[in-house]
Amino acid sequence: MTKATVATKREEPGRSGRKRRAILDAAAEIFLRQGYLGASMDDVAAQAEVSKQTVYKQFVSKEALFVAVVSAMTGAAGDEVQREIARLGEQDDPAKELLAYAERQLTVVLTPRLMQLRRLVIGEANRFPALGRALYDGGPGRAIAGLAMAFARWTERGLLAIEDPGAAASHFNWLVMGEPVNNAMLLGDESIPKPAALRRHAVDSVRVFLAAYGRPG
Repeated sequence: MTKATVATKREEPGRSGRKRRAILDAAAEIFLRQGYLGASMDDVAAQAEVSKQTVYKQFVSKEALFVAVVSAMTGAAGDEVQREIARLGEQDDPAKELLAYAERQLTVVLTPRLMQLRRLVIGEANRFPALGRALYDGGPGRAIAGLAMAFARWTERGLLAIEDPGAAASHFNWLVMGEPVNNAMLLGDESIPKPAALRRHAVDSVRVFLAAYGRPG
C-alpha cells in the first residue's frame, strides 16, 4: 500500500471527496509519525493544504479523524487480500491456491506502515477500545470469513475434509500470520522476513494445514 492510498474507492467523488482523501492521507502520515497525542488538527490541515475549518467540516474531531484513518488503512489492505479470497474454492488444487493466497496475504500485511498502525492502535486501546475491534474486523476477521466460505466450497467438492469451516479458516489464518506478525510487532520492522523466507513459511503453513484438513487418501 503506497503513501497516497489511505482513502478507499468508496469515498465520495468530486471536490469534497478529493479534500477528504487529502486530509486522510495527511492525517495518516502525521498519526504514524507523531502518535495520536502528538498530532494536531493544525498539522493535518497544513500537510493537506486545506484550512482547519475544512478539516473539521469533514471530521468533527481529532478522535473521529483517527478512527477514519484506521478504518481506511485497514479497509484498503483488506481489499487487497479479499481480491485473492474471492476466487478461492473454485479451482481444483487447494494446495497451489492456498500457497499463492498465503504469500499474498503476508506481503500485504507485513508492510512497515501497517505494522506501525497496529502498534499505534494497541497503544491507544484504552482511549479507543472500539478501534481494536475495527482493526480486527477489517483485517483478520474479514480474511477468516472469506477463507471459511472457500473452505466450505472445497469441502462440498470433496477436495478438503472440514467439519467446521470457520474454525479451519482461523487455524489457517494464524498458521500463516501468527509468527511473522507477532515478530514484526514486538521486534520491529527489521524482523520482517525477506520474500524467500516468507515463501518458506507459507509453504510450511499450507503443508501443516493440509495434513489436518486435506482430502483423505
